[in-house]
Amino acid sequence: MNTDDLVRAAQDKTGLTEFGDDWFREPLKVLVDSLNTEAKLSEFGAELTRRRLTALLVDRLRLRALQREHPEIAEVEVDVAAEICGLPRTGSTLLHRLLAASPRLTSTLSWETGYPIPFPGEGPDAGERKRRAQARSKMFLELSPEFADIHTIEWDGPEEDVILVDRSFVSMSFDSFYWVPGYGDWLRAADQVPAYRELREWLQVLRWQDPSRQGRRWVLKSPHHLTAVDTVLDTFPDAVIVMTHRSPVSAVPSYASMVATMCAQHSESVDRPALGRYWSARFATTLREFASARRERPERFCDVRFSDMLDDPAGQARRVLGALGLTPDAADDAAFTEYLARNRAERQGGHKHSYTAEDFGLSAEQLERDFAFYTEVYL
Repeated sequence: MNTDDLVRAAQDKTGLTEFGDDWFREPLKVLVDSLNTEAKLSEFGAELTRRRLTALLVDRLRLRALQREHPEIAEVEVDVAAEICGLPRTGSTLLHRLLAASPRLTSTLSWETGYPIPFPGEGPDAGERKRRAQARSKMFLELSPEFADIHTIEWDGPEEDVILVDRSFVSMSFDSFYWVPGYGDWLRAADQVPAYRELREWLQVLRWQDPSRQGRRWVLKSPHHLTAVDTVLDTFPDAVIVMTHRSPVSAVPSYASMVATMCAQHSESVDRPALGRYWSARFATTLREFASARRERPERFCDVRFSDMLDDPAGQARRVLGALGLTPDAADDAAFTEYLARNRAERQGGHKHSYTAEDFGLSAEQLERDFAFYTEVYL
């Protein structure tokens, strides 16, 4: 793949040429170089990836065109109440979907993170985008049928806002879907301020399209935000970071298993021990850096333990609402009850997500030792 070819393909597809600030070209080049030299893409995986990167560039072009056509979007208020983060596989998805059910909160939805801008001639019901999102979810599960046992897919449900950040090419999504450790190293040292500035712009676009979000605050979620804690707090000055906690002895191998499943869509060669070592080292570094950022603004954080989410998910959601300055009421309780009932029904008949630390070149002893600095404080 070649970055210039990808850029030209996006311009040819849209008839648009203006990307605005070209800062994104550096992360795109780093990513493409890493995909070319490290990812061991299959022929099918390379074609999927080329299409994906082109589509992300198309959305950048269409975003700028929409902003030029509707300058009022720049005046849309973005009120983020919470960014849920923590290591992956720590109960953050359940907490996110529960909080998003509150009538006073809103979240990015799966279909709109995939297709955030209306297609020409599309009505306010977003029918074409929803149709494509359903088809994409179906194809994803056909490529990785076991993924549903790891993470529940809801094409029309709350989804991670980091998928919007993918269009900046500064995102944990990429080293989760591909073996690109060179890109991952670059990402850890990158200035993410421009990417979060663009995340705010995407939230403006989504709010502008949906008047029902008037008066509702955003609750967002992604483990990616652990890599840019100070930037999150500066970009969204009223947001609380809700940190979910689970023993890395369980969380790290679980995520390595999830990543291996996603990488197998694009490569016929997935080195599971290498994945395990990469994510174990990366998360240890990320948590150390997170602790340093947290010490500077401790009042902006709220903690939720995985075990507490399992024991009383609605109770934890109520507690977090309180931390956001919202008093839980009967409407919140009803929404939580309804979501939990639906979630239990969807999970019935599913298979257990099976993995061991040893599958990924790790051991419980090593993980306990490497993450002791974290577990001694939060677990």
